[in-house]
Amino acid sequence: MSLEQQGLLLVWGMLVGLDLASVPQAMIARPLVAGVVAGAILGDVGTGLRLGVVFELLQHDILHLGAVRYPEYGPATVAGVSVAHAATGALGIGFGAVVGLFTGLLGGVSLHALRRLNTRAVQRASDALEAGDAATLVRLHVTSLARDAARAAFVTAVGLLLAAGVRGFLVGTLTVRGAMVVAAAATGAAIAAGAAGTLRLVGGRATLGWFAAGLLGGAAGAWLK
Repeated sequence: MSLEQQGLLLVWGMLVGLDLASVPQAMIARPLVAGVVAGAILGDVGTGLRLGVVFELLQHDILHLGAVRYPEYGPATVAGVSVAHAATGALGIGFGAVVGLFTGLLGGVSLHALRRLNTRAVQRASDALEAGDAATLVRLHVTSLARDAARAAFVTAVGLLLAAGVRGFLVGTLTVRGAMVVAAAATGAAIAAGAAGTLRLVGGRATLGWFAAGLLGGAAGAWLK
């Protein structure tokens, strides 16, 4: 992987992290989008799509409510794709998932820290805000965006460094059976999380029946086609 590609991945991961809550909120923080673009940067869209699906399913079971803590899977997917690109098949999916999960947990911790910093900044400027000082309001917005950009860049950089370590020291040392086990565990966890999130969104028995009917109808239509 060239230095230019790593720089592009870092910038993309920062933009993905910003999109989650700050700007532009254009849904590029979705792991599926983040993974495909990261794969395109590396010339490996297929790997980006596969990792994007895994983390999209994992994110499907997360409720973004208030100040709840949750992993951040956007930059994590970028980091996961960077290591999966260096391997092939199940090995890439397994290592990519592991790196992405660690990066996602770090992203969740950083989001909580960012909220605390922003809260303290607002409290310090409360007198000026109550007095209607527009300049203070603009400054708070700009500095909050800058904090989030720095946070997202930091999380992505740590993920890329972790990916580089895995590429350098672990890729090539794991057996095929071990790679299959890691990939199966990651994929199974993603499917379970996606199923749990779907059932939670579907709700009670009445809607669950319609959901089951739609699922069976879609499967039958795909098979007949």
